Amino acid sequence: MSSLLTRATRAREASPSNRAGVALVIMLSAQLMIILDATVVNIALPHILTSLHFSRTSLSWVMNGYTLVFGGLLLLGGRAGDILGRRRVFMAGIGLFTLASLAGGLSTSAGMLLAARAVQGAGGALAAPAVLALIVSGFPEGRERTRALGIYMGVITGGSSLGLVLGGVITEWLSWRWVLFINVPIGIAVVAIAPLFVAETPRQAGRFDLAGAVTSTAGVAALVYGFVRAAATSWDDHLALGAFGAAAVLLAAFLAIEAKARQPITPLRLFADISRSGSFVARLLLIAGMFGVFYFLTQFLQQVMGFSPLRAGVAFLPLTAALFVMSRTAPRLMPRLGAKPLMIAGMLPAIASLAWLSRVSPATGYWSGVFGPMMLLGIGMGLVFVPLTTASLAGVAPADSGAASSMVNVMQQVGGSLGLAVLVAVFGTASRNAGQHPLPGLTSAAQAQHVLAHGMATAFGLAAILNVCSLLVIVALIRTRKIVPRQAPARD
Repeated sequence: MSSLLTRATRAREASPSNRAGVALVIMLSAQLMIILDATVVNIALPHILTSLHFSRTSLSWVMNGYTLVFGGLLLLGGRAGDILGRRRVFMAGIGLFTLASLAGGLSTSAGMLLAARAVQGAGGALAAPAVLALIVSGFPEGRERTRALGIYMGVITGGSSLGLVLGGVITEWLSWRWVLFINVPIGIAVVAIAPLFVAETPRQAGRFDLAGAVTSTAGVAALVYGFVRAAATSWDDHLALGAFGAAAVLLAAFLAIEAKARQPITPLRLFADISRSGSFVARLLLIAGMFGVFYFLTQFLQQVMGFSPLRAGVAFLPLTAALFVMSRTAPRLMPRLGAKPLMIAGMLPAIASLAWLSRVSPATGYWSGVFGPMMLLGIGMGLVFVPLTTASLAGVAPADSGAASSMVNVMQQVGGSLGLAVLVAVFGTASRNAGQHPLPGLTSAAQAQHVLAHGMATAFGLAAILNVCSLLVIVALIRTRKIVPRQAPARD
């Protein structure tokens, strides 16, 4: 650590452009750590299930406990950065995230792990908005911002799938606990080095919209709980219906609060532009399907196909590689093809991938039924994300750049939570139906695999439908002329 700090101190004396580059690396490293944690746990889920005695449906809370709090508090985190200073809030968030990671790795019960995951989400919500907001404010709209967003989206998309590979390696060679412990040294290094390179932003006068933050987070949490409860019991369960009712009331209250608040965490004027609103909805639907793939496919590879955690993680390398390559290629293609055509071109292989996965069964082989869908999904998602992010941020007033940047992350996290909850509910219903009608001639083990595969195939089918809806939103609502980036002014 001392040698690292020595090199960092020398680098402080570098030119401003080099310092800005180092600052971007630091911020994106922290963003990568936060994004990794949304998926790195996926591969470890079967081990967590047996180690801490989760049920199969409650296991989804290991993922949703993180993404729900993360998504629910992102807007408040962005507002905190504006009022208190983005670097200060960024470092506080990384510190909280690091401590929660340590507590999660030491967990001895399901409740302790879920609490740690929720605190991790809160830390991520404080830190993440500063990254994208600094990119938007630091790069002029045009080629430079598009290039910076390409790097950012490469970290986001590549990090999500890289987490699956890393989770497999760590779970196989060490323990599921180390998928959380690994954050500790990275977090300490970021907190130690960030003050040397990341400049503090001026504080803005304002107040926190706590009522908006509480009602939005509680409303989405109630909605997700309703779906997860329905998956574990039935759709007419009283607690599930009560959760749906509470979600409706809380989310309606959230909209009413935001309409009247003097300084809302979600300025409703952001949704006045139809292209921007369409991009938000399209992202939510897109991520809803993608998170389901990560969650179910990692379990399918291990529990149906019999892969070890390491082999299951390595099996996701095609998806990781395709995502990274295409997310780096998309910024170059966008000026030639246009943003909207590029989004449509990316959605088609993504939909085909999920439709292909909806045919999985215990007889499915990796090369015949998994490798192809992974490649298609990686290509499609890599093409879509950069122009979709550009559509969300194009034309945003400087005063709203933090809120718009946070909204991009909110749609990503809330889309993942809601999508996973809906897909888990559909999986639970399909699995119960398959279990009530066993196939003749199967052993109990073979029947269990049939039930599991049938439920997952049904979930993949719904994920494909969600992505079809995302494509329809892109076609109908996003206007190309609204998202053609302006050329950056020439610099002396």
